[in-house]
Amino acid sequence: MTRTPRETLEGEIAIMSFNLVSKYQPAGDQPKAISDLTDGINDGLHRQTLLGVTGSGKTFTMANVIQNVQKPTLVIAHNKTLAAQLCSEFREFFPENAVSYFVSYYDYYQPEAYMPRTDTYIEKDAQINEEIDRLRHAATQSLLSRRDVIVVASVSCIYGLGSPEAYKREVLHLRVNDRIDRAEFLRQLVAMQYERTNADLTRGHFRANGDVIEVMPPSDETVYRIVIEGNAVREIFALNKVTRKIIVQNEDAWFFPAKHFMSDSTERERAIRDIEAELADRLKEFEKEGKLLESERLMRRTRYDIEMIRNVGYCSGIENYSRHFDGRRIGEPAHTLLSYFPKDFLTIIDESHVTLPQIGGMFAGDQARKQTLVDFGFRLPSAKDNRPLTYQEFDETIGQAVYVSATPGVVEKETSQNIVEQIIRPTGLVDPETLVLPVTASSVSGHPREGGDPAASEYPGQVADIIERIKDRVTKGERALVTTLTKKMAEDLATYLKEGGMKVAYLHSDVETLDRITILSELRRGAYDVVVGVNLLREGLDLPEVSLIGVLDADKEGFLRSETSLIQTIGRAARNVNGLVVLYADKMTGSLDRALKETERRRNIQIAYNVVHNITPQTIIKTIKDIRAELDRNFDADTSKILDIEISATPMEIEEAIREKEIEMDNAAANLLFETAAILRDEIAMLSKELTGMGKKKPRKKAQGRHQV
Repeated sequence: MTRTPRETLEGEIAIMSFNLVSKYQPAGDQPKAISDLTDGINDGLHRQTLLGVTGSGKTFTMANVIQNVQKPTLVIAHNKTLAAQLCSEFREFFPENAVSYFVSYYDYYQPEAYMPRTDTYIEKDAQINEEIDRLRHAATQSLLSRRDVIVVASVSCIYGLGSPEAYKREVLHLRVNDRIDRAEFLRQLVAMQYERTNADLTRGHFRANGDVIEVMPPSDETVYRIVIEGNAVREIFALNKVTRKIIVQNEDAWFFPAKHFMSDSTERERAIRDIEAELADRLKEFEKEGKLLESERLMRRTRYDIEMIRNVGYCSGIENYSRHFDGRRIGEPAHTLLSYFPKDFLTIIDESHVTLPQIGGMFAGDQARKQTLVDFGFRLPSAKDNRPLTYQEFDETIGQAVYVSATPGVVEKETSQNIVEQIIRPTGLVDPETLVLPVTASSVSGHPREGGDPAASEYPGQVADIIERIKDRVTKGERALVTTLTKKMAEDLATYLKEGGMKVAYLHSDVETLDRITILSELRRGAYDVVVGVNLLREGLDLPEVSLIGVLDADKEGFLRSETSLIQTIGRAARNVNGLVVLYADKMTGSLDRALKETERRRNIQIAYNVVHNITPQTIIKTIKDIRAELDRNFDADTSKILDIEISATPMEIEEAIREKEIEMDNAAANLLFETAAILRDEIAMLSKELTGMGKKKPRKKAQGRHQV
């Protein structure tokens, strides 16, 4: 029934080619960028940079490079939202290949910590997003079973994940007509961390009813039904988890472990001996130092964990003992997602000017927190080896890499052996015109304004000036963004503009995620004329209707007004042919000067290209979508109406609605629309609560008989 890892996986890796599917052909600077980057990878260049301006089609360029070099690829983004967007785009480009999504699976995460000053211990608290956990398993399984794989990940890819070798050893492959021992099969599922249940099947669970065994793998929303007859596998069905209908009848089925941290009984016993030895040494140290409280605390906690590992193979926080399970030396890095890639993989680091510093900052913070836990007896010293990679370890592990950014940082510039510019956009759009005006009200002499004589009147100051410019754009049916330095400034300015009769909203980190999405969608539709924000108005915004951006207090050196931030902000207006960015500054800072010069350099190149090729730039036309609008239903806060079903609906109608919403939720999550899935989940919870109030329970999926499928 089972075979060695080499026979089960390495000997059966699917050798498939990347096949790029797109109705577009490379244009502008894309053909040269694709050619140069491909040649660099084929020539063995270790590091390259794609300097691509906003809206130049960097993702399409990288898709073409992947197609050309045919290497398994890791794409790293600096946040989940950007990673989901990139994953969706790559899935459109490579519909026949494996494009996976790997980010932190915590919806909420409070790490274990201890604060000595107040003697406060904070226990680890986390809420796991089951759908993201499923996608993480799907990513590692794809990497171990095929080569045509793209994994789009956040920086969580540098955190410990468990040994790929131990993971592969537990893989189970069943085929029709295989000889099988039912009891042994169930024992193997338990050893792979699957849990047995008699209730509804969820991921990582199995159910046994006589000779019919049903399993839902951790990476799939499909239920696999194995029918045993005698001592052989007679039939294998794949069922829809909700409707319980047959999707397909299979000749075989692969089952991967339910958790990434795996160990067999031999490794487990060795790990337990190592943990006990470390515990004994640490207790001696505490006793020698007279730290009796710390000694007692560590002894109780560790012995409890050991008993859990010995009896059930797992314990809460088992990752803190990962060094012992892996057999690693002190200080040696843990296995990560990168360990699951073959040696010749390609790494693409998107928005590298943000992502690289983020990767570099993970290690120090983690070690400081862990050291305190170790010093006060909450964890063994080996817990410090459950850590993210250092930047050096990451850099040595990733092999060939391409940095992608409109504003590469120092690391990219110093380490890249080839910097490829992608300045010409396929659309012919040029970087927006920039204008520098003073912050304070004064004579405008020396600060030329658009049209007219600058000395003809007194300058009213940045707020009054931007208001007049916004009004002008509104009359043309266009939109505006205004950036401030603080949240309070954003709120105060939004209030002032609203009192002046403008349709305005503010946007900053205190605004809920779904509300941010709604605000930006409403801006595009015209419900708002202007949005005032802080730092959220830089990377990742695609708002073609915005033709005016005002940057208040542009002469205040710092993160929000650095060269990189200013160039990124200016780029937000590059999708509209009438783009204009007004930067308000009483003095010319180094960052402002460099940003203006670089923007002007790019703009001149783009204009010259358009003249030579007789191109007339056109504003991008993009369909306006909104996650809430896509639900196409009412979601009334007072719950008097939900999902177009009145509260007076019959229990049967509500049960049917719940089933339909569960299917919609699964489909949304599969397409990485997690906000949509979250709304549907909340709607299901509200319907279930209403159903319970009627004296009914949430509908359970019907259990099928042995042959009733």
